[in-house]
Amino acid sequence: MSREAAFVADLGGGSRFEIAGGTVAGTDHLAAGRPNQDAYAFRAEGGCLAAVVCDGCGSGARSEVGAALGARLVTEQVLGALRRGGDVASPDTWEAVRRGVLAPLRELARGMGGSLAEVVSTYLLFTVVGLAATGEAACAFSLGDGLIALGDELVQLGPFPGNEPPYLAYGLLDRPPGGEAPRFTVHRTVPASAIQTALLATDGALDLLASSSRALPGGGGEVGPLSRFWEDDRMFRNPDAVRRRLALINRSVTRPVWKEERLVRESGLLRDDTTLVVVRKARPGRA
Repeated sequence: MSREAAFVADLGGGSRFEIAGGTVAGTDHLAAGRPNQDAYAFRAEGGCLAAVVCDGCGSGARSEVGAALGARLVTEQVLGALRRGGDVASPDTWEAVRRGVLAPLRELARGMGGSLAEVVSTYLLFTVVGLAATGEAACAFSLGDGLIALGDELVQLGPFPGNEPPYLAYGLLDRPPGGEAPRFTVHRTVPASAIQTALLATDGALDLLASSSRALPGGGGEVGPLSRFWEDDRMFRNPDAVRRRLALINRSVTRPVWKEERLVRESGLLRDDTTLVVVRKARPGRA
């Protein structure tokens, strides 16, 4: 099953998960007339699951291209590695994934002409935060900054010195920054049956965390904690529910203050592009 929307993944061995995702552009990007440079993808096949969020480099003029490509390529390479029997805890598995993503990116970059370094910096710099699972084992992994929540455990990735996270596509360059091509990091490996909930997010979700006790723009309650995204059944019933919730948090509202005869403008609360993929153990009755 493959779509960027809510669905149920049956990995066998009693491991069934509901998955949903969504993304919105940050207010800073909207104000500057820039597109959303985040992307996400998830897919389950052959008893394996891969879910990924990617954040394009803010200084890359068209890094939304790399983020969209990266989300799909990393997802497919993780699925392929797991279906070939790869161990989610093995460095060899993640080196195979890294090389598998770089191969098509290298061909694409060469086909675009011009300087390889210019193509990479303009189009192909993106971070990765993901979840990989089989019926037996699961792990959270990353290459760059973002957020991972496994149950009540929250892992913040970054910030990195100079606000310059490592990017997978540096591996295309003869002289990558820092002198060495970045590798994936595996943060936690657990039995698949132990996962109750998981959330993957780009670093824009830091504003979501900081705003948890704030009122929604225009009223209608509080933003609420991250756990709302996996506790609320609506997030998994409507394929657009995660995006709608993020959009509600990030909308700009102009409302009248009648007694003072003036208008008040309330801005959205998410300055940076924000993308979530939410996973939870499937509830009874979900197909």
